[in-house]
Amino acid sequence: MSDALDFSGQVVLVTGGGKGVGRGISQRFLEQGAEVIICGREAPAELPRQGTREAWFVPCDVRDFAQLQALLAAIDERFGRLDVLVNNAGGAPHADAASASPRFSEAIIRLNLLAPLNLCQLANQRMQAQANGGAIINICSVSAIRPSPGTAAYGAAKAGLINLSHSLAVEWAPKVRINSVIGGLIQTEQAHLHYGDEAGLERVARTIPLGRLALPRDIADACLFLASPLAAHVSGAELAVHGGGERPGFLDAATART
Repeated sequence: MSDALDFSGQVVLVTGGGKGVGRGISQRFLEQGAEVIICGREAPAELPRQGTREAWFVPCDVRDFAQLQALLAAIDERFGRLDVLVNNAGGAPHADAASASPRFSEAIIRLNLLAPLNLCQLANQRMQAQANGGAIINICSVSAIRPSPGTAAYGAAKAGLINLSHSLAVEWAPKVRINSVIGGLIQTEQAHLHYGDEAGLERVARTIPLGRLALPRDIADACLFLASPLAAHVSGAELAVHGGGERPGFLDAATART
C-alpha cells in the first residue's frame, strides 16, 4: 500500500491549500513525495513543508478565469505537467436566505461551483494530453446532501459540484478520473466561528457517531486514496468523510421526557 501512495514525481495542485482543510491536503501530498502547488488570494504566513521541500505558492483568485489561466501557465512552465487537481477553495458566511442579496448569492455560486468547473476544464486540457491522464478531486460538503439552513446557496453550489463531478467523470473518461469528497464537520483553526467555544465543539462532537469532528488529515487521506492507483477504477463517486453522519433529531425527540 505504501508504494501505491507514493506520489514522487507527481505534480499536485490544491486550491486554498495554505490553511484549514487545504493545508492538511497539501501537507499529506508533500509527505508522500509530490510536488505541491497551492494558490490563494494571499500567501500563508508559513508554507506547508516536508523536510527541505515546501509547497509552491502562486497568488490566484480562483473566481477570476484569467488568473486561473495564468496559474496553469505557471505550472506548465515550471513542471510541464499536472497529475492531480484538488478543488478545495470554497466556503460561505452565514446568511439568511430570505434576505441575502443576489450579488451575495452569485458570489457564493461563483466560488463554490463555477470556479471549480473552470479549473477542471483547464486541468483536463493538460491531463488528456498526458500518457497517464490525471485525477481530479472536488471537495464538497454534507451541506450538499442535507438541508443547509444559513448557507443555502453554498449547499446548492456543493450539490451542483457533486453532479458536475458525475458528468465530467463520464465525459472525460478514460484518461481523467473525477471524484468528490463529502466532508462532514471539521475541526480547523476557524471551527470556533461555526461551532462556538471548546465546550460547543465538544457538544457538536457528541452528535457525530464516531465521537469527534473530522481533522484536515482525515479529508487529506481520502484525497490520497482517490488520487492513487488504489482507486484506479473509482470515478464519478462520492466518498463521505463525516464520521457516520449526524444523529437524526427524531431519535432524541422520541425519547425525551415531557
